[in-house]
Amino acid sequence: QVQLVESGGGLVQAGGSLRLSCAASGFIFSINAMAWYRQAPGQQRELVAAITSGRSTNYADSVKGRFTISRNNAKKTVALQMDSLKPEDTAVYYCNRAPNYWGKGTLVTVSS
Repeated sequence: QVQLVESGGGLVQAGGSLRLSCAASGFIFSINAMAWYRQAPGQQRELVAAITSGRSTNYADSVKGRFTISRNNAKKTVALQMDSLKPEDTAVYYCNRAPNYWGKGTLVTVSS
């Protein structure tokens, strides 16, 4: 079955960086688009970044120029490099494979 396991979350000061990773299994990783979503307390889950099988990417306006999504098909992982973090980036970050496969999430907390 499809499994997505996130790692790399933690506490960081504003302006700092974190790198999230998602390990995937149970499906043909290389032909699937992957995405990162986040959900802040009291907010709806929102798309942060996505990458297609052909490595085309798109980002939420709020993270453009600060976050970078990448994939390693040999390792079946998708990463989210987050730089210049802001307190408003605080959320649980989820790895996603369409249509509705989710990891359990990893918490990112950015202190001011």
